[in-house]
Parts: sequence; C-alpha cells; structure tokens
Amino acid sequence: MANRHRGEIEARLGGKAYTLCLTLGALAELEHAYGGLDLLAIAERFEGGRMSASDAVKIIGAGLRGAGNQVSDEDVKQMTAEGGAAGFMKIVAELLTATFGAP
Repeated sequence: MANRHRGEIEARLGGKAYTLCLTLGALAELEHAYGGLDLLAIAERFEGGRMSASDAVKIIGAGLRGAGNQVSDEDVKQMTAEGGAAGFMKIVAELLTATFGAP
C-alpha cells in the first residue's frame, strides 16, 4: 500500500496495481535522462504545462523503479492506463505532487 508521507502513490497500469515513488535515486535517474538538468529546471519544464509521452514514460518508469519494481522504460511503453493518455498524465501529476508537494 502506498504511503503518501514517503512520496508514494498507487497506480493501475496494464490492469495491475503498482506503487510508484521518486526516491533520490529515481530523481538522479531523471536528471541523467534530461541531460544533466537539475531538479528545478526539470520541474520548471513541467510547470509550464509541457509534457510529452516520452516525459511520461521517463517519470513513470523512474517512479516504478524507485518503488522497487523491476521494469524498464520499454516495459512502461507497453503498459496501458485507465483513461488512456489522460490517465498517464494523471499518474505523473500525482507522483510529482507526492514528491514535491502541491504548487
């Protein structure tokens, strides 16, 4: 069960419940994925409302691995979410809010 006090969320992907968490290691993974941008620069990118499907894959993948799930970004690309693309964006928004707090 997800613990919001630790920055965890629960999400259904491909019909299966997963816990996601952006741990320090997962955040470092995202910094690397974005060419060394720091967390503030990455957050500013998303605050502007600009998010691609590739962004969602990176964030969801890092969150899944941060919570101990053995999945690759290629695995994430094959997953489905309730609500389609909007469902994926909702998962990303919940995960970022659980990690960094509400704006």
